[in-house]
Amino acid sequence: MEQKNQTIISEFLLQGLFSQAEHEGIIFSILLSMYLLIVLGNLLIVLLICCDARLHTPMYFFLSCLSLADVGFASSTVPVMLQNLLSQKKTISFGGCLSQMYFFLTFGNSDNFLLAAMAFDRYLAICRPLHYPALMNHKCCLLMVFGCWLLATFQSMLYTLMLSRHSFCASHEIPHFFCEFYPLIGLSCSDTTVIKMIALTEGMLDIVGPFMFIVVSYACIFLTIMNIPSSTGKRKAFSTCGSHLAVVVLFYGTLCLVYLQPTSSNSKLQNTVSSLMYTVVTPMLNPFVYSLRNNEMKGSLRRLLGRSTWNWKQQVGLVSATGEARSTQHSNIG
Repeated sequence: MEQKNQTIISEFLLQGLFSQAEHEGIIFSILLSMYLLIVLGNLLIVLLICCDARLHTPMYFFLSCLSLADVGFASSTVPVMLQNLLSQKKTISFGGCLSQMYFFLTFGNSDNFLLAAMAFDRYLAICRPLHYPALMNHKCCLLMVFGCWLLATFQSMLYTLMLSRHSFCASHEIPHFFCEFYPLIGLSCSDTTVIKMIALTEGMLDIVGPFMFIVVSYACIFLTIMNIPSSTGKRKAFSTCGSHLAVVVLFYGTLCLVYLQPTSSNSKLQNTVSSLMYTVVTPMLNPFVYSLRNNEMKGSLRRLLGRSTWNWKQQVGLVSATGEARSTQHSNIG
């Protein structure tokens, strides 16, 4: 009888961002602008790093991987939000919901692990400068990035496979604007004890582990910088870490806003704003942090714009010269 009374859900209803329908046009324009900034800004960083030989260093290699992860992280949620703002039917299929959760977790955890890898790179560069070229070689960088992606993929696949075996029969309305793990597991009518325990233990290790690694790395970096006798050397050492520290504060600060607030005191508006900070605002601000605080990135951008301007002027001059040659030829024939 219990199985007969259960209704297998094939799709979910997303509550959306805000309940006021008259503001959806404004919200759509703002979200679209922010998403374009995320994609263009992060891809510009990848382009600069690929095109400028001066930036072919481990630090910028990790930064390019972080930028690609930010593009994927935002792309896992924002296009669905934009579609729901334009559509009257704000539904997502069961398979689409699990896919969105999988990619959201994959790219989010990749950000987490890559930030730890970048902290380790800065630790070796400042605290072990003589051993840095040998330890942080190209093969080591590739293995570290591969390990970050592998760990993130494994964790996301674990949660997705476990959640796919659960039954969702009580309600089909997700109290969120995308398919996140905790709102989704709250709709399950199966026994969620095991998956909640795994999410609590493994999830805490997944977040707290890299964060503590970053804290310890920067504690060692700070002690090493304090022992540098010259003030110029101290400023130079701090400048190489400033952008990364700013991104770390943005990432973990917004993460705490989402997951460490008491749920009883949170309104739907607070949860929505906190989640938007985590999923949209942070990936949008990262390119600005690295471009505005990093002289090498600004110099690379100037060189790229200079080459593009020079090539454009050269092409315009070639076209005009060709046009003059053709006009001379026609006049001689006449």
